[in-house]
Amino acid sequence: MSILIDQSTRVVVSGITGREGSFHTGQMMDYGTQVVAGVVPGKGGQTTERGVPIFDTVAEAVAATDANAQFISVPPKFAADSILEGAAAGLPLIVCITDGIPVQDMIPAMRYLKTNGVSRFIGSNCPGLLSAGKAKIGIIPQDIFLTGPVGIVSRSGTLTYEIVDSLTRAGIGQTTAVGIGGDPVLGMRFVDVLKEFEADPETKVVVMVGEIGGSDEEAGAEFIKTMSKPVVGFIGGRSAPPGKRMGHAGAIVSGSSGSAQGKVDALTAAGATVADTTADIPALVKAALNKIVA
Repeated sequence: MSILIDQSTRVVVSGITGREGSFHTGQMMDYGTQVVAGVVPGKGGQTTERGVPIFDTVAEAVAATDANAQFISVPPKFAADSILEGAAAGLPLIVCITDGIPVQDMIPAMRYLKTNGVSRFIGSNCPGLLSAGKAKIGIIPQDIFLTGPVGIVSRSGTLTYEIVDSLTRAGIGQTTAVGIGGDPVLGMRFVDVLKEFEADPETKVVVMVGEIGGSDEEAGAEFIKTMSKPVVGFIGGRSAPPGKRMGHAGAIVSGSSGSAQGKVDALTAAGATVADTTADIPALVKAALNKIVA
């Protein structure tokens, strides 16, 4: 199995004719993802070079193609409206990779998503997700994946790639990797994805990759206490000085809140095994898998 997406997922791409949207749509299609429509206002009725029909609105695209997921790759000033379009069209899953969306735009968009209660939202400023051998939505490199029993959820895109690659090189495959992003205003968080992995019978071990800033990791640790599956954790940004923003907009430590050590302590107390470096993760995952077999 996998979580959130699989071979039946039908994707509409907002911004399909843009440079990034066009490139990553091609990558998704090459991986086997069903991209059934694109949305670019003013270009309705056209098709892409790969034969994907383009519509003026998400609602039109969904009505014509039965799309059930949305990939958003549009400039920041249009991104919140694209999210609202997808939610209003009743799409079960919306993934937005756009970086730099104004917080004042995201707050009402997230409020609508919560009120609407129909769509799961991943992002923004995230790499998306990939279910090994089945489908991908976003920008995660597909060539590094191997089908297997490990689920991955991460705030960092590049750490996701590094860890997936190291697992694959160690002969350890993955079910699904989800990059939730590192912005202050987010959709799905660690707890939401951990719940999905806990319910997935093919995911045997979960790797959770956090970083400094915020309290998401601590909330995830509370849920880990209830999980039946082993979790291997890693916290990036341990060397960041207090008050210094490192990379993501949400990665800032204020006083004792959001510190790397606090997150490590919370994960350890919850029963997770915490890696000191990313290089340690394959061995820790392999040990957890061996323990399950034993």
